[in-house]
Amino acid sequence: MGRLLMVCLALFITACATDPGSRTAPEIDPNAQAVAAYHIGVDDQLQVTVWHNPDLSVSVPVRPDGQITVPLIGDVVAGGKTPEQVAAEIKDKLQSYVRDPQVAVILIELRSNEYLSRVRVTGAVHTPVSLPYRQGMTILDAVLAAGGTTVYAAPDRTVLYRKGGKDTTSYAVRLDKILQQGELMTNYPVQPGDVITVPQRTF
Repeated sequence: MGRLLMVCLALFITACATDPGSRTAPEIDPNAQAVAAYHIGVDDQLQVTVWHNPDLSVSVPVRPDGQITVPLIGDVVAGGKTPEQVAAEIKDKLQSYVRDPQVAVILIELRSNEYLSRVRVTGAVHTPVSLPYRQGMTILDAVLAAGGTTVYAAPDRTVLYRKGGKDTTSYAVRLDKILQQGELMTNYPVQPGDVITVPQRTF
């Protein structure tokens, strides 16, 4: 019985000492940071410009019903469409009032939930958060935005989870060395959809 207990204890210590996840640096997927065709969502701010007709040019938000209001023609459905599609619809409706209208629709502010790709920080941090992704964000940025680690954290066993297709790959992060020693070898850039997990210490 004592021998079995010793074997189990040895296996437990070995498991705790092993860094979780891959030790190779994760690759950034450019396709995960860009959208081929953005579809307008609720709360997005649009600039509608009608060439040579400043009275018809407006800056409008997309209402909760997915519509915007344009002078002369009234409500136009914008939600779920591309800016080009909305511009084409406005142009078509303006034909009755303006000769050969030239219409442009530009996204001024991207506020919709559909656009905001996020990075999540979970586990032994002060404030687990879901953060809007921004260009150049790193693991350290995300962890600091979560209030840093708690006294119960095991930062040396932090893991970055990244989904690629149907598979999720885990990468070992030495958050202890990043925070305490300024060693940035594993301060990887993050991308939308990443999950950073800081486990608790095993007492």
